[in-house]
Amino acid sequence: MKIQMHDGQIKEIEKNTKEAFEILNHSTSHLLAEALLELYPQVKFGIGPAIEEGFYYDIDLDQSLLEEDLITIEAKMHELAAKNEKIVREVVSKEEAKKIFANNPYKIELINELNEDITIFKQGNFIDLCYGPHLLYTGNIKHFKLLSIAGAYWRGDSKNKMLTRIYGTSWFSKDELEKHLNNLLERKKRDHRLLGKQLNLFMLSEYGPGFPFYLPDGVTLKNNILDYWKEMHYKYNYQFCETPTMLSRELWEISGHWEHYRNNMYTLKIDDRDFAVKPMNCPGGILVYKNTLHSYRDLPIRLAELGHVHRHEASGALNGLLRVRAFSQDDAHIFCREDQLVDEISTLLKFYDEMYSVFGLSYHIELSTRPEKDYIGDIALWDKAESILKEACLSSKREFIINPGDGAFYGPKLDFKLCDSMGRIWQCGTIQLDMNLPERFDMFYIDENGNKVRPIMLHRACLGSIERFMAIIIENYGGAFPLWLAPTQIVILPVNENIHLEYALEIQELLKQHHLRVKVDASNEKLGYRLRNAQVNKYPLSIVLGDKEKENGTVTYREYGSNKQVTVSKEEFIEMILDRIAKKI
Repeated sequence: MKIQMHDGQIKEIEKNTKEAFEILNHSTSHLLAEALLELYPQVKFGIGPAIEEGFYYDIDLDQSLLEEDLITIEAKMHELAAKNEKIVREVVSKEEAKKIFANNPYKIELINELNEDITIFKQGNFIDLCYGPHLLYTGNIKHFKLLSIAGAYWRGDSKNKMLTRIYGTSWFSKDELEKHLNNLLERKKRDHRLLGKQLNLFMLSEYGPGFPFYLPDGVTLKNNILDYWKEMHYKYNYQFCETPTMLSRELWEISGHWEHYRNNMYTLKIDDRDFAVKPMNCPGGILVYKNTLHSYRDLPIRLAELGHVHRHEASGALNGLLRVRAFSQDDAHIFCREDQLVDEISTLLKFYDEMYSVFGLSYHIELSTRPEKDYIGDIALWDKAESILKEACLSSKREFIINPGDGAFYGPKLDFKLCDSMGRIWQCGTIQLDMNLPERFDMFYIDENGNKVRPIMLHRACLGSIERFMAIIIENYGGAFPLWLAPTQIVILPVNENIHLEYALEIQELLKQHHLRVKVDASNEKLGYRLRNAQVNKYPLSIVLGDKEKENGTVTYREYGSNKQVTVSKEEFIEMILDRIAKKI
């Protein structure tokens, strides 16, 4: 496939690459804009980028668009694509660009921020301010679908005007498009908000928007995750600490959060002093480190904390457990010497591998570098930190891609993008290398010569927000959790309550002695109904007990999603269950 690059050169690329997919979708966003211009000549355009699985375009239109309007717009897109118009790149001066887009305040705002010659792309009657690259002809855009309409503030700022955002997706073949659309339907069925309600895991209330309530089974699920989290941290030689929920303004000023993050913090006054509810655990972890004098022999020090943090998210951004205002942060701060950094990060990469594989999640790594503005510390320190992260990945033979300008304000980071069972990408884990906060907080250890030396700080989250991770795995498993994780692992169904209940309770007590989570369903409903109910509740195992089982001291069980029944002795069943739980399968 041929494309036109940023510099105007024509390049051949393979269709089955991420780059090709992004270029196809970005070109399709321009086709969408061209269709909108024909249907609504008064429309003003914001931006229309490619995104993870498609594209969108933000538009300013003096009328509301409905979902059914997407059919008309999509038909116009097909009509225009059939013309096979050439997509033409031109370079213009800033002054020329301002004349071309004189009636579009959004493009003028973007032009004013540019200092170099400006590229535009034309197709038919549509011209867009764009860096590219693009396809050569619109006829290459054939298999696409407009998906939804949403509102979006211009440039993501709630102080700006709300624009209309049209989402779509574009693929190189009909089969790929249909597969993706079927995947989207499956995702709707697995929506964690629906499953959370169906399986009684959590609830949301208008009395606390963005503050989730965990129901008993949800608490069990969360605790199962955290038990594994603690097990892994003991294995990798972490210590645990716990820091206060509220700390004074002075601390947040030293850390830089008061200046760089205050709009996302909840603040209040206590005894005429400003305090903030912590949005993250880092400053508290630093105070724990500073509480004791450390020798170079003590390092690395690994402090883990499941801190409950609060962040002021916009109400429109709240989304079940995926975006909340209060959550438990899977946090750890590692304080080490510079000569330990590469080994320490390499160990972290092994740690992450082990954690994610248990949940069946694959991932890729992105190195996020220094932001263009609003960062703290010297550029030389940033360059050094970025170089160390690269070296650690290379020495561990881990591939990574560069994500320029997306580092935290205090340091670069490795971001771990998880891929779930439906191909979606989630940002969860991160390793942030920080040479700035140790300087700001005057942290030190005593080296072999008796001198004070700054430690280097690694901010590390593997699962990230526990709430968000729970949403991800609810959808990843479709609510059908593996045996070790499920809130209820086994349901026991006596065929006849009057005859088989006593044996059912005996089996329940036996299983509980092995710390298994089990319940008996001895309701008056027929066995077939109770079996279906066990499937609806997605219990991993259902045991049916009748005359034969009672007489022989056996159990007959079936797996979730299967009609196959297996009869074994009580001892064999328990041995099998405990082995699967130990192996986390």
